[in-house]
Amino acid sequence: MYWNRRMECMPVGKLRKLQYERLKGLVNNLYSFNPFYRDKMKAADVRPDDISSLSDVSKLPFMNKSDLRDNYPTKMFTAPIRDVVRYHVSSGTTGKPTLVGYTKNDIELWTESLARALTSIGIGSEDVMQVSYGYGLFTGGLGLHYGAERVGATVIPSGTGGTERQLELMMDLDVTAIACTPSYLMHMADVAKRMGINIRKDTKLKRAVLGAEPWSDNMRNHMESELGIQAYDIYGTSEISGPMFTECTEKNGLHIWGDMMLTEIIDPDTLEPLGPGEEGELVMTVLTKEAMPMIRYRIKDLTSVMDAECGCGRTSPRIKRITGRSDDMLIIRGINVFPSQVEHTLMQIPQVGGQYMISVDRINSLDYMTVQVELKPDAFSDKVDDMLKLKKYISNELKKYLNISVEVELMPPGSLPRFEGKAKRVTDRRKM
Repeated sequence: MYWNRRMECMPVGKLRKLQYERLKGLVNNLYSFNPFYRDKMKAADVRPDDISSLSDVSKLPFMNKSDLRDNYPTKMFTAPIRDVVRYHVSSGTTGKPTLVGYTKNDIELWTESLARALTSIGIGSEDVMQVSYGYGLFTGGLGLHYGAERVGATVIPSGTGGTERQLELMMDLDVTAIACTPSYLMHMADVAKRMGINIRKDTKLKRAVLGAEPWSDNMRNHMESELGIQAYDIYGTSEISGPMFTECTEKNGLHIWGDMMLTEIIDPDTLEPLGPGEEGELVMTVLTKEAMPMIRYRIKDLTSVMDAECGCGRTSPRIKRITGRSDDMLIIRGINVFPSQVEHTLMQIPQVGGQYMISVDRINSLDYMTVQVELKPDAFSDKVDDMLKLKKYISNELKKYLNISVEVELMPPGSLPRFEGKAKRVTDRRKM
């Protein structure tokens, strides 16, 4: 199914021409009317006339989250405040928050992007969709809400929290689709078991739209097998408008709507562009946003552009699932480790449940990494020998994939924290 077949299946050559026209217009507009962008381009010795092809985007300077914080609240806006109809705010760990503004047309395009995304995974007017992302200043809840309503679905704006009540609503209102973080869906599954609810048998849930945190194909397989659903990845960041892009039913990469967004992959160290299939840092230019356009924004997520055409027939660019972030990489005794690698490994081990925690300490100038692993009820035992064998097996598997030795702690079912929003699985005490 397509929501906007003309745009979703536009011939590649025609799409690239449209991207160039929009990029050229965007650069001219920002250079002429926005002091921040004009100063940034002048510092990089680039002028609008230097952009004579789509590849010339590489001449433009990068943007970073620090630019948004340094120009807080509205110095980067390109629309007058009277035309801004909404603000969203993303809090950060340091400094000022990130503020994003929207015109009426920005909201419309955001809704359009999610209407395309939800249609591509089969959600439409016959569905009842439970939106269990946070509402309010966070972009997740409202974005999915508007998109689901646009495709004709019945929406339950449940937000986060009140998990027992959410499960009751899921059963009472015949929910067929849910949007939330993958860790929250795992938490809902645990609570359902305690309530005597079998999501596979006692609900009509068929699809889950999961994002806001990295998750692996192994976790997808685990959830689909346990819950009897189809799980799809959704992607977006507050800076580019929030959730906008999903996999289609092929589950083979995230479709990036090329008429709205120009995508690059760069080497995070050299900042040089990378080709299809080469993993690097995701950089996006928002081609259609009015209130606060973004040129070459370094998102820090790690992925690669896929070269082959998608079996669904859409011609929009696709990126692989996010594997981690260039700025959350852990360096343990000289080895680069991403939390997503730990999850990938653990989810292949049948005895392991869906929860884990990572902690890093520095003792006598040496780094040590500990992984707490929650076991499934039928795997946890009071037999010491069985637990020692399982601990050794998990340790060996992690070492095989991570190339370092880690300490493994086996935890009983239900003992590790659950998260209603983004999961916080890493504690690096070296930074404390």
